[in-house]
Amino acid sequence: MDEEPQDDPYRASLDAAHRHALGWLDSVAERPIRPDVDAGGMRARLPRDLPEDGADPVAVVDELAEACGPGLMAMGSPRFYGFVIGGTYPAALAADWLVSAWDQNTGSRQPTPATAAVEEAAGEWLLDVLRLPAGSGVGFATGATVANLSCLVTARDAVVRAHGGDPVAGLQAAPPVRFLAGDAVHTSVVLAGRIAGLGAPRTVGADGEGRIDVAGLRRALAEGDGPAVVALQAGDVHSGAFDDFAAAIAVARDAGAWVHVDGAFGLWAAATRRLDHLTAGLADADSWATDAHKTLNVPYDCGVAIVRDEAAMAASLGAHASYLPAVANVWDPYDRVPELSRRARGVPVWAALRALGRRGVEGLVDGLVEAAAGLAEGLRAIGGLEVLNDVVFTQVCLAARDDAGTAALGEWLRDEGTVWASSSAWRGRTVVRFAVSNHGTDHEAVRRTIDAVARGADALGLR
Repeated sequence: MDEEPQDDPYRASLDAAHRHALGWLDSVAERPIRPDVDAGGMRARLPRDLPEDGADPVAVVDELAEACGPGLMAMGSPRFYGFVIGGTYPAALAADWLVSAWDQNTGSRQPTPATAAVEEAAGEWLLDVLRLPAGSGVGFATGATVANLSCLVTARDAVVRAHGGDPVAGLQAAPPVRFLAGDAVHTSVVLAGRIAGLGAPRTVGADGEGRIDVAGLRRALAEGDGPAVVALQAGDVHSGAFDDFAAAIAVARDAGAWVHVDGAFGLWAAATRRLDHLTAGLADADSWATDAHKTLNVPYDCGVAIVRDEAAMAASLGAHASYLPAVANVWDPYDRVPELSRRARGVPVWAALRALGRRGVEGLVDGLVEAAAGLAEGLRAIGGLEVLNDVVFTQVCLAARDDAGTAALGEWLRDEGTVWASSSAWRGRTVVRFAVSNHGTDHEAVRRTIDAVARGADALGLR
């Protein structure tokens, strides 16, 4: 066997990164979740001026790992509940390392046939496991915001075209497009709508859990007859509630509107039959957006844009130039997202799905739902605290008797370090929001979370 080269900078650097990565992963389960140093303090740990001379690659990796350690948040902890951020499955993380090593610019399928084919396979599996229409276009974007943007740009062009306009001429030459959503529409949809030129959506009402007011949607659509785009929601960021898709889509169809579903974390509910009551009618929409780093637990970044009409997706997002290789009647990866150059984000998705299988994905979603239910049950038993939402999926909103107590509890938990949960405002009250998104959040993690909250309540005199 040939001896390994001793002066290979890639091997030495990757060995160093591997060592530091394993050290980090070994620490995540038990280390305090909060970072010990804020961004200002972290900046002071890094060189202020760029040195005149370079450094050995291994020394650079060691310096980076040592400097960043105190500023890292243990987002992969099974007791991290902030911002709807999942953990990472081993196969997905390892596949992501390969993506970086392969360094394939997966915009065109001709120069990068391996990663393009893996992404196409991952897209087909996603449509299957999420029970969405076969043959839909699937694009891999940076996150849910750009996934929503990809879908809304396609929606905008499609409804403009349907009403005699020419999307190539721009919105100034098109009939006005109405953009409608429920009152609980997520900020990523609002931002995507603004970037797409639709403006912020007109909100049509919602119930106490954030589900769109279907009667309000009907009234708003009846006020005009021009092109319209309706944004629905699978998984409210506070309550986890799902819109009534069957009713809302029927109303939108009557008005000739395009229906888009923002399912950043909630679209994965379609992977389990136990939640059919939440997702009924979901597959009848025109487009869907989700984020694989949330519920599927792949590394950052991995938004997914899905459009029923793949040709419409390519017409809106496709890139065309004489130097770009193309095959007639075959869509390229850059025909599905607004990026010409990008990493092969779909490869870790393929690895996660291949490692889990259909039953594994279903078990993942069911496990997250069960953990959220167990968490809510335990938190309700703590005196002086109240779970405010109907826990139907993976979100739990907790409050003390007054906003000051709730805010103090959130700060106490984040400072103590066993648990990290976001503070927010919902239905006019301050809440501590627990988003169960990590496959490692098991019965023990739930027990330790409830115990930490109880200790916090006692320390603050909340019960």
